[in-house]
Order: sequence, then C-alpha cells, then structure tokens
Amino acid sequence: MIIVMKQGTDKKSIQQVETLILNAGLNVHLSEGREVTIIGVVGDKSLVDREQLTRLPQVEKIVDITESYKLANRKFHPESTVIHVKNTTVGGDHLTVMAGPCAIENEEMMLRTAFAVKAAGANFLRGGAFKPRTSPYSFQGLEETGLKYMKKAADATGLASVCEVTSLSAIEKAVKYVDMLQIGARNMQNFALLKEAGKTGLPILLKRGLSATIDEWLNAAEYIMAEGNPNVILCERGIRTFETATRNTLDLSAVAVLKDHSHLPVIVDPSHATGVRKYIPSMAKAAIASGCDGLMIEVHPDPSCALSDGPQSLTLEQFEELCQELKPIADCVGRTFA
Repeated sequence: MIIVMKQGTDKKSIQQVETLILNAGLNVHLSEGREVTIIGVVGDKSLVDREQLTRLPQVEKIVDITESYKLANRKFHPESTVIHVKNTTVGGDHLTVMAGPCAIENEEMMLRTAFAVKAAGANFLRGGAFKPRTSPYSFQGLEETGLKYMKKAADATGLASVCEVTSLSAIEKAVKYVDMLQIGARNMQNFALLKEAGKTGLPILLKRGLSATIDEWLNAAEYIMAEGNPNVILCERGIRTFETATRNTLDLSAVAVLKDHSHLPVIVDPSHATGVRKYIPSMAKAAIASGCDGLMIEVHPDPSCALSDGPQSLTLEQFEELCQELKPIADCVGRTFA
C-alpha cells in the first residue's frame, strides 16, 4: 500500500502519517520526488487504520499494491534510481559499461585488461574470483588472491570493480576488495545469500536466473532491499529456452518491462546471453536501443587461452572497436558515454 501526499505537503504532515504507520507496527518507505511525495507501507496493511489516514487533509489518495515486491516497485519509488559507485554512477543519463575477463587468471592479465578497457571507455572492471562452474573439474577461480589482483588493477586505473560472490565466506572476502558484489544467475533465488549480500551495504548487481520470470527476479531484489540496501542493479543475461543457436535467449523485452514495473537500474550482459563472440556487438547495440542503463561485456587479452568462457570474450581490440560503435547509439537515446 502507498499513500500519495498532496503536492506541497509540509514535513509535519508527512511525519504525522509516518507516525500512524509506525505505531501500527509497520515500516515506512518515504519517496520524495520533484512533484509528489509517496509514503510506502511495508508490512501487513490490514493493521493500518485506513479511514483515519484518508481523513488527513494532506493525503491525496491511498493505492493498494498487488505485486508482492514493494521496495523494488516503481509505485513505491516513481523516479528512476541512480546508484553511485566509487567515482561513477549507474542509471540516469549515463551509460555504464562493465568489462573484463570471466575469470581472474593472474595479475599481469588483470592490469593489462583494466588499462585497455578504461582507455576504450569502460567505467567498471569485472572479473570472477569465485567461479560456480557446471563441472566440478573446471577452473574454480583464484578466490582471495584474485580479488587482490582485481583491487590492484582497479586502483591503478580508477575503475570501479565488481565480482561475483557465491557464499557467505566469499562475501566476507570480497567486501575488502571490490566496490560492488554480483549475485550470479545460479544464485538468484539463494535467499540466504541475498540477505547476507544486502547486509553489506555495497551495491549489488543481481543477474536474472536461468529460467526466472521477471516477477521472481524482482522479488529476489526485494530480499536484498529488505535488508536496508536500496542499491540494487538488475542484469538481464539471457534465459534458458529451447533454442540452441546461442548459449541463452536474450530477453530485451525484459528491459522495457522492468523500466515500467521497477525504478532500479537495468543493465544487459550480451556475452552470457549469446555465448558467441561475433553476436555480442549487435546485441550490445540493441540493448542500448532498448533503453538499458548499461552493459556487461567479457573481455580477455587472448580469448583462445582463457580459463573460462573464451568463446564469448572479446579481444581488447574488438572491445575498443565496439565502444566506438556504441557512442552514436548512446547519443540517439540520450545517454552520455565517455
């Protein structure tokens, strides 16, 4: 349930409504926009004296929310969220590009990649230190050693950094080194992990599950936000369908739906969506045209020797070329891209 206040409502009237809600044993989510102030009620709305609220002169109307996710809902927060990370932002008019290898392999590779993607226009350095692989015999990541390599590369370039976490132990290590935590597709509904990630206070990049609906995805974001962490970024990375020509099926319609239903920033990962290097540029361009707030792209100095996901990784030269091709598309949709 949300309570829409009349335009120009003063602080005292807002506090009066908040007090009534809190006294009923519920929580309050306040969203103060340029034109309207909305007070969200989090909890069992049947405990609220609805008639008492409607009698207050500054209350415009009360709107019930049928969706199970509240904090991630655009009705709760009409204005699109912009998330600040290190020296950059995600959302708003800015186009974010996260780039780097699927797996952190060694220090030299991370430094070389970081300087190259920074020069091409990336804002974030991505890389995996904890790798949840399908096979237990595949490379599982360098863990804390890899995180140290990432921090050194991020510090040297000024890039913000993001790394996937797969367990509480991984979270405890990663918070010491990175600017943003990533919850991968396989863990989207690992609710215990979502809660622990939310408690860190760091921005969280939440990838869509392999076969998750948008409703399930937004409810997963709700688990993070319910821990007091509003800084969630949604990442469409393709879903599992009957099609085998690509690794997954990139659902760009999800960008439009999310923008309608949620205020959270949305980025697209064309690397995992296609799984094929030559398809990444066209899908990256289409993603920007669809209205996403940014891209996550796998980049490696020598994809043929990559320990993970080489076939879907761009070379440093290919990434630089792609960034040049993205600029006019970003301009067309009103996005700034360095």
